[in-house]
Amino acid sequence: MIVFVSVILKEIFEQGRKYVWERPATCVKCNHHKVWSHEFVQRLFDGFDTFLLLKSYRCPNCGCVITLRPDSHFTRIQTSKETIRSRLSCRLQTGRWPPDTPFPRQRHWLKNLRRRIKALLTEAWSHGEIAAFDHFISIGQTPVSSSI
Repeated sequence: MIVFVSVILKEIFEQGRKYVWERPATCVKCNHHKVWSHEFVQRLFDGFDTFLLLKSYRCPNCGCVITLRPDSHFTRIQTSKETIRSRLSCRLQTGRWPPDTPFPRQRHWLKNLRRRIKALLTEAWSHGEIAAFDHFISIGQTPVSSSI
């Protein structure tokens, strides 16, 4: 299970294993009152040359492994939500991609967003693609995910 927490990636990078993570109060699966420290998992994020160490915990009751992840990022995506949104917005307004992010990655985001809009929103949706991006976030979905 992934639990999103408010953290600053630069601090995690600088402190590594010494970064103080807030332990979840209960297991997210079975609500057991205690979770144990489990291990660190390596994850890549844009702007860092090396893996960052994210903390995980294990429930002694059900065995669930809980991994803490920055709330500024989607699951399985290295780029922050804010960056993705601004890159898509720039493309939709100007017709050009910003040069500081790889073009194939940006095209992937736009293609998946359009696929998700077509599959999950009604034909009457006329608020625009950035509004759809915000809508998917508000209902807890990853707008640029390749899975529907």
